[in-house]
Amino acid sequence: MGVSKKILVVDDEPDLVDFVRLRLTASGFEVVTAADGEEALDVVQREHPDLIILDILLPKLDGHKVCETLKKDPRFAAIPIIMLTAKDREEDILLAKKIGADAYITKPFDSQLLLYDIKKLIR
Repeated sequence: MGVSKKILVVDDEPDLVDFVRLRLTASGFEVVTAADGEEALDVVQREHPDLIILDILLPKLDGHKVCETLKKDPRFAAIPIIMLTAKDREEDILLAKKIGADAYITKPFDSQLLLYDIKKLIR
C-alpha cells in the first residue's frame, strides 16, 4: 500500500487521544500526538504530518490559534486540519472554517465519520 500516512492528534484529554490513536492505527495510519497548542506547533515542524486532528479547547494556545498559525505558514498551509471539538455553536464552526479548517466534527463523534473525513482529505 506504500508508506502509511502520518496524523497528528491534538487534544488534552488522554482517553480521547488513546481512542483516536487506536482507531487510526487499526486503519493503517501512523499517529503522533500533542497535548496543547504550543506542543502541536512543535510536532508539526518536526514531524510534518499528512493531516491534523485538532481540538479547540487546549492549554497554552487554543485550536483556533494553532489552525490560523499553520494555515498562514506556507510550509504547512496545505496540511488538512479537522477540528474535533465539543464546541458546537454556529459561531465556533464559522470561525474554524474562516481560519482554514478543512472539516469540523463535534464530540461525541462517530469514529466512522472521522475516518471518512480523513480518507477524503488525505488522498
